[in-house]
Amino acid sequence: MTLIINEPLKIERIAIAIANLPQSLQGKKIVQFSDLHYDGIRLSEHLLAEAIDLSNQENPDLVVLTGDFVTDDPSPIENLALRLKRLTAKTGLYACLGNHDYCRRYPNSQQQITDALTAVEIQVLWNEIAYPWGQDLALVGLADFWSREFQPELVFNQIAPEIPRIVLSHNPDSAEILKPWRVDLQLSGHTHGGQFVIPGYGAAPILLQQIRKATPKSISKHIPFLRECYRVVKYWQWSEGWHQVGNNQLYVNRGLGTYAPGRLFCPPEMTVITLESRE
Repeated sequence: MTLIINEPLKIERIAIAIANLPQSLQGKKIVQFSDLHYDGIRLSEHLLAEAIDLSNQENPDLVVLTGDFVTDDPSPIENLALRLKRLTAKTGLYACLGNHDYCRRYPNSQQQITDALTAVEIQVLWNEIAYPWGQDLALVGLADFWSREFQPELVFNQIAPEIPRIVLSHNPDSAEILKPWRVDLQLSGHTHGGQFVIPGYGAAPILLQQIRKATPKSISKHIPFLRECYRVVKYWQWSEGWHQVGNNQLYVNRGLGTYAPGRLFCPPEMTVITLESRE
């Protein structure tokens, strides 16, 4: 059995200012979860139950889940969906999918995961737009950044430019591609916050990335984790928390699940977002 060291769940609270946000939407509360990796190893039942209970206590207007519900094999999604069924939100529950949710070894995984979540009233958005509060704000769910179906221009062209929008996109690297469009808030995951954080410095992969750039390829290929970290994301500086990317805002959730050996100074996260108006 794989031993994974984890840390206690942490709630991160952030207020997000959105230009010309209607008065009716000011103070709306959104809870975000990401990267559950529910497979019997990477996420404990205790942590999942705690996260669901804490979310319900917040009495949020929306709950959003930003991908990687499973690791590869999609079969655990049925049990996960039964647990996520306890999540409550005033206006609805929405999700986008991550790179682990459409594994090539399991060609039906994307549909299986979508069907299981839909059955418990979690609406999966794959290059789709929802309007949970009417036409005053668009909620966009994009196809995963690594998929062939990531085509943001086809989605954003359907939204009038004056309408505020929140975008669910699993991989934060997509924020660089989305800079030409209005994105009042992008919610992502994927990085697990780097899993190892060096106090006073940041996520360990940032340091590894710098080492990679400064090391000849003939040597760097022999250094553990260099290649793996580079393949996860390009912009490790966006590995967790809030970031300004051009004119857009990005928030990256550290996720609930993890990979071996686990987390260090990088606790699993539930994000509570409050919307504010910015004139």
